Amino acid sequence: MDDPNPGVDTREDTELSAACLGRGIASAYQPIIDTARGSVVGYEALLRFPGYSEQNPEVWFARARRAGRAADLEAAALRCAFAHRSTLPGNCFLTVNVSPALLSSPVVRRVWAEQGPLGGVVVELTEQTPIDSYVQLEPHLNALRAAGAMIAIDDAGSGYAGLQHLLSLRPSIIKMDRELVRDIDTDEAKRALMEMIGLFASRVDAWILAEGIERVEELDTLVSLGVPLVQGYLLGRPAPPWQGLDLDLALRLSTRSHDAAASTVRGVVEPAATAVSLPAAAGLFRADPELTDVVLLDGQRPLALLTEDTARLGIVAPGLVVNVDTAVDEALARSVTRDQASRFSPLLVTDNAGRFVGLARMERLIGKLAGSS
Repeated sequence: MDDPNPGVDTREDTELSAACLGRGIASAYQPIIDTARGSVVGYEALLRFPGYSEQNPEVWFARARRAGRAADLEAAALRCAFAHRSTLPGNCFLTVNVSPALLSSPVVRRVWAEQGPLGGVVVELTEQTPIDSYVQLEPHLNALRAAGAMIAIDDAGSGYAGLQHLLSLRPSIIKMDRELVRDIDTDEAKRALMEMIGLFASRVDAWILAEGIERVEELDTLVSLGVPLVQGYLLGRPAPPWQGLDLDLALRLSTRSHDAAASTVRGVVEPAATAVSLPAAAGLFRADPELTDVVLLDGQRPLALLTEDTARLGIVAPGLVVNVDTAVDEALARSVTRDQASRFSPLLVTDNAGRFVGLARMERLIGKLAGSS
């Protein structure tokens, strides 16, 4: 029987080959909002196909998988997403999507190498395919983290993102699926689940990002639950770089989160001396006899809190890292679980992109808590 649509496969193959070379594709960027500050702190890059009649990205990636070109299209999407990275606003991170199965692909790994240091980049693992082996995935995730990237899990609470997924990958950002966000203002079970995962996230130094917010009532509920990061059509649709947040929404967020923000680590952060090597840290201590602490950095991420003795002896013990918007009582509760020798050491504080912003000393945390009680 003759093919009723001769040339269709040839046309699709030609279009796919062109898209894999970066032709006819573009990235749109959807803002990610910090609920405590009411400001944009990141953008998610989303692939678009303006040069073709087929606009659905899922159709394109399914076509690429059938043709054995999934890694090529993924690499083209990543290059497209990074095209505007140099103009990314300050203190913002950029989220890019990649299938876990393609992290080991040479063409995808080549994109990371082209980018150099990945500070301020969040690699979001998508849910297109199950993760067959966490052990095989680990070296690729470690390489990304070593380059400065953070790892996010997409659609947590659905599909393959179960508890084993969270425990094995230890992401920096846990994205909550739209299905868990929809009507959360009227669904007690969804609110309970959001609180439960939020508690888990706080214990493993991760942040919750609720996506798919379309109604003000959903946003207000998420703010009241202490969800730090939000995303959705209500806050901004995917657009060319770099759209800001509507002023009315920014004011609403600022007003709603004012009381919560007043009792966070943000209010007690103080600057600290930093160094990128043990010899450099030892040099700072020699130059200033009154210096008590130096933070050892890996790029912009804190690795350890050093004293003069530990810097001289080369002892690098990881310190306790908390986000700047962690509640004071939560930070103190985590602090007292440390070994007795380090229980009262200052906490290493980071922003939403994992960059070091300063120290939170225990005496100031306790004073802040006492003053608000």
